[in-house]
Amino acid sequence: MAYSMGDLKKGLKIELEGVPYRITEYQHVKPGKGAAFVRVKMKSFLDGRVLEKTFHAGDKCEEPNLQEKSMQFLYHDGDFFQFMDNETYEQIGLSEDQVGDVAKWMIESMVVNILFHNGKAISVDVPQTVELKVVETPPNFKGDTTSASKKPATLETGAVVQVPYHVLEGDVIRVNTETGEYLDKVK
Repeated sequence: MAYSMGDLKKGLKIELEGVPYRITEYQHVKPGKGAAFVRVKMKSFLDGRVLEKTFHAGDKCEEPNLQEKSMQFLYHDGDFFQFMDNETYEQIGLSEDQVGDVAKWMIESMVVNILFHNGKAISVDVPQTVELKVVETPPNFKGDTTSASKKPATLETGAVVQVPYHVLEGDVIRVNTETGEYLDKVK
């Protein structure tokens, strides 16, 4: 299916010159003179680059051939992150570039969504919130009970987040993977 200028909106997935993009910003412009046009910012699924493009009436872009599969993260073998399809038990390996920054939130046996473009895995999405164990954080000081103060904590995946002083080593915390913020302590 081909999209025209009027179909474009924020969040839409499009394909230009064989590269799949997601529209992140959208602005419809109607100048005093001349025809209206749409200015968009879009992010590439392949390498994460952001591109600005202007679409005029008559311009077309294609719908990308994207499929999303839930797969289980098995392990990282040093070179590749190994994932398994829970239905077919087929395994695939993705490089660190393909996995990107979400690697710091993944633990073994976690179910993630992998996006495929024309049958080739291109990106990994983790759940919006994850529960991870704190493996290293400075000790509390007597009297530090305010929740406004923060200290760094290293999680089991190697990620470092700012946590309140009452969080100790061995605690399990909930973290927002989009912002990297501490949400709460898991009971």
